[in-house]
Amino acid sequence: MPGIISAVQPNSLAARWGLRPGDELLEINGHPLRDLIDVQFYGAEEQLTVRVRREGGEQILRARRRYDEPLGLDFVHPLFDTDIRRCNNRCEFCFVAQMPRGLRPSLYIKDDDYRYSFLFGSYITLTNLTEEDWARIGEQHLSPLYVSVQATDPDLRRRVLGNPRAPDVMDGLRRLARMGIEVHTQLVLVPGMNDGPHLDRSIGDLADLYPSVRSVSVVPVGLTKYHRGGCRPYTLPEMRGVWEQVTAWQRRLRRRLGVRFVYLSDEWILRLGEAVPPRAAYDGLDLRENGVGLVRSLLDRWRGLERTLSALGGPGQTWVTGTLMAPVLEGLAAKFADRTGIRAEVVPVPNRFFGETVTVAGLLTGQDVVAHLRDRPLREKVVLPSVMFRGPEGQSLDEMWPDDLAHALNRPVFPVD
Repeated sequence: MPGIISAVQPNSLAARWGLRPGDELLEINGHPLRDLIDVQFYGAEEQLTVRVRREGGEQILRARRRYDEPLGLDFVHPLFDTDIRRCNNRCEFCFVAQMPRGLRPSLYIKDDDYRYSFLFGSYITLTNLTEEDWARIGEQHLSPLYVSVQATDPDLRRRVLGNPRAPDVMDGLRRLARMGIEVHTQLVLVPGMNDGPHLDRSIGDLADLYPSVRSVSVVPVGLTKYHRGGCRPYTLPEMRGVWEQVTAWQRRLRRRLGVRFVYLSDEWILRLGEAVPPRAAYDGLDLRENGVGLVRSLLDRWRGLERTLSALGGPGQTWVTGTLMAPVLEGLAAKFADRTGIRAEVVPVPNRFFGETVTVAGLLTGQDVVAHLRDRPLREKVVLPSVMFRGPEGQSLDEMWPDDLAHALNRPVFPVD
């Protein structure tokens, strides 16, 4: 399948070639292209010959790529055949299975695609790889990859995944290590299932594969009100137990490996009221997509964000967030008002759409924001977390645009990162 070009970056090799949106990229240096990975891999050569189709006709283009010159192409879809590899597991806590009906179709796709793991940091389970997939991972050195482990005990992992045929994940991780592939792993913990001594075993087993296994992110199970399985959220005393267990491992592993290796997602920190770790506690890793270090990143970038918020003007602003982050933002709002003179009010929005056990800003819906803010006094400008609008072309999960919220609230609305 060809790669359909959606955009051409200025000052790039593709711009020099005269490529344009709608053109179809067929080959690079004689290699047929399956996806964006092939474009990156074969397009890294110094001498390039590409075959392109435009309006039914084909042409061959040749050029010498200048040092560090980008190819400069964006595509309609990163997988040219758009055939996303689906998950073959049946985890009780699968978030996709906990979605209500009536949302856009893409939200119901249970992807488990190693190509998305390499390109976008999506977590995969290594349960659906073919020998051809393994060969490609090695040949094109698709590193790093991100793997959901959940438990290293093979039998327990099969129960957690709901997949009696799941291969031993340690065998897969050792195979990746032999290929020189770096792996970031996660353990989604379910109370009474894969924590306690099982957590000790998993961390110890994964640490034995360092530095190929570069990190372990420990994440509490996330459940919506539509969950129909046997899982439940953590209580605060149980969270404290996991906190103490993981921080003890961090101390031991730092002495042994020179890094902490295992990292708690921010939810443990915020719910327990612990101090936000310094940047050094994350050992130079960027694990924010897995909810690890997001608050530290916010605090480190605050002066720049403060300038962004100041530029929106005043005299007052309403900052909207999920219930988990509200205490952190309230402290920043007070400092913001002192420094800028702009009054900032933090409004945490309970998640009625998914249920109040879902507390993160990225899963807020437009309808929940409108319902919570419509009948309360608001400041002159409303600031929303931009992660609410990561749907197609900037829509919320329930397909609302920022302008829809501005109209409903009768206030200018500003999505901010």
